[in-house]
Formats: sequence, structure tokens, C-alpha cells
Amino acid sequence: MSIGWLEVVVATLLVSLVISLILARGRHWLEPSFWKVAAIITSSVMAITLVLLTFHTVQAISMGSKRVPGADVINREIGYVYNADRRAMEPVLGKEVGLFGKVWSPQEAEELIVKGKLVIQSRNCMDCHTLLGNGAYYAPDLTKAWLDPKWDKQIMPMVGASSREEAMKTWLMNPDKYPTWVRKMPNLRLTEDEAKAVTAYLKWMSAIDTNGFPANFPEVQVSQK
Repeated sequence: MSIGWLEVVVATLLVSLVISLILARGRHWLEPSFWKVAAIITSSVMAITLVLLTFHTVQAISMGSKRVPGADVINREIGYVYNADRRAMEPVLGKEVGLFGKVWSPQEAEELIVKGKLVIQSRNCMDCHTLLGNGAYYAPDLTKAWLDPKWDKQIMPMVGASSREEAMKTWLMNPDKYPTWVRKMPNLRLTEDEAKAVTAYLKWMSAIDTNGFPANFPEVQVSQK
């Protein structure tokens, strides 16, 4: 059974009402003491609910949860399909394909992703791009950048790469050499290792279930497992 925000609000108000009526029993509803009890109980129940929701949210957005896959997802083929029941696009995982010619262990993959995140932070990429809803809209949203068909159709032949990750790595190291979108990205002097780490981070991020955000992104099918 799925519990939404409406059920949580109704349950919280109902619990507050019942406990308040029990503890204020014998007091007339026009007495100030009645409303004092109701205010204390309602505030307490709301505070407890917020704490529980906070723990639930932290659990739901942690790596390895249902929506946020583990780091070793970078070894898998990642697709993006429409779920009619949810009325939203969602990531799907295909067969194991590795990344940069190897299958990364969970620890290696996590270290690579963390490095990619640090590289992105060190270059202030969010000054122009958006990641998971944070950042700017001067340049393309990077949340599902790995799934952009443009990498296969345009960038791979442009840079002479044989795979999407090699194309992304090469392009990230030389964006000024391979102008593509309307605005030209400056060369941020990424080393090969840094470009690999950013590529891994973008691939991992594309596997996060973001309820179809960003909108209007095309479907990407994966091979059978």
C-alpha cells in the first residue's frame, strides 16, 4: 500500500484531535485550557511526524535505495522508458556492459563517482548546468545527460570514439574543439582521469528515478538481460 502526503496529513490531524480530546476531557471547548492542551498536543504530533518523515526521506534518497541505485550501476546498460501506471518516465537496467572496458567493483565504482562529483564541484558546473534540479539553465540539464541520443548520433562520429563513454570523456576534455550546442562550453582542463570520473558520475545519475525529471526526455531501450 502506498502512503502519500494526503494520508500523512489526515492521519496526523486525526491523531492530534483524538489525543487532544482525551487529555482535555472535562474542559469546555471555550476554556483557554482546552485550546492550550490542543496546541501542545498538535505541535508535538507534528514535530514527531516531521522527524519520522525526515528519516524516511534520508533513507529514500540514499545510495542503494529503490530510487537511487548503488554505484556499481555504472556497469549496467541504462535505459529510460515510460511507465503508464505512474504516468512518468523511469530508468530501467539492462545487461552488464562495464564502463571504460572494465567491470568496476562496488567500492571502485563509488570512489569513481565521488571523484566525478568533486570534479564537477571544483569546476562550478552548476553555474551553467542543472543537476537533479539544482543549478542554472544556461546550459543543458545534466540529470539525464548520459541518455542523450546525441552522444551516439553526433559526438561519437565527431570525436572518433567507439563507445559512448569514450565519446563523453574525449568531448569533456576538449569541448572547445568539438562545438555542438548553441553555446560553446569552455575548456575546463579536465585530465583523462577526471573526465572518466565525470562520465561515471553522469551515468550513475541517469539511473536515479527522478519521477520523470527533466521532462520531454526521449525513451531509451535496453538489451535483454
